[in-house]
Amino acid sequence: MRRGSTAALMAVAGMLLAACQASTGEPQEVGSPPPVAPVSPGKEPRSPQASPTGPASPIASASPLSPEAQARLDQQLVAAAKANDAPRVAGLIRRGGNVNAKDSIQDSAFLYAGAEGFNEVLQLTLAAGADVASTNRYGGTAVIPASEHGHVETVKILIAAGVPVNHVNNLGWTAMQEAILLNNGGPRQQEVVRLLLDAGADPGIRDPEGRTALQNAERLGFSEIAALIRSRG
Repeated sequence: MRRGSTAALMAVAGMLLAACQASTGEPQEVGSPPPVAPVSPGKEPRSPQASPTGPASPIASASPLSPEAQARLDQQLVAAAKANDAPRVAGLIRRGGNVNAKDSIQDSAFLYAGAEGFNEVLQLTLAAGADVASTNRYGGTAVIPASEHGHVETVKILIAAGVPVNHVNNLGWTAMQEAILLNNGGPRQQEVVRLLLDAGADPGIRDPEGRTALQNAERLGFSEIAALIRSRG
């Protein structure tokens, strides 16, 4: 090849190389990684794990229980209340147990704890939203059997919680009538009657035989209770 032709080819090659470098801004070596796109100020590069379609957050909300699972949990709660097992009751409530759910004989954790004087369990059910107006299989509120049994502290708790004191159950008795008719008229019964009177219980509500609380106290020889009722007019 002639010397002039060689020089011309070298000049053309130099022009092509210069054009390639101008289009990229700077020369790149073969095998170099691709350029990284600039990040706007104040923004962090987005991680692939942060994608909306990525895995869910490790702190996920608890799934609601199925009706069958809820029913099993509620029955476990009633059983724990009947066993006066306060720590287990607390745990079952935390898991979603319903303190107003009833078993086959219409006992709820709240109603049974009130009737039997299980005060720690009772307080747990009240804190969990127990229905203070709920009734048992006899149509009675929790304060009626509590009064019958002479559970003084329990009666205080139930009155403070707002359980109605003049409710009449299916037998036709109020809490005061049961406190008189179904116990021995002793000091605990006297204190229960006093608490009920202080809470606005009406001793004039008659039983199915037409007798008032005063008449029943006198008939049964409970002179202290009779005197207490008379002192309230």
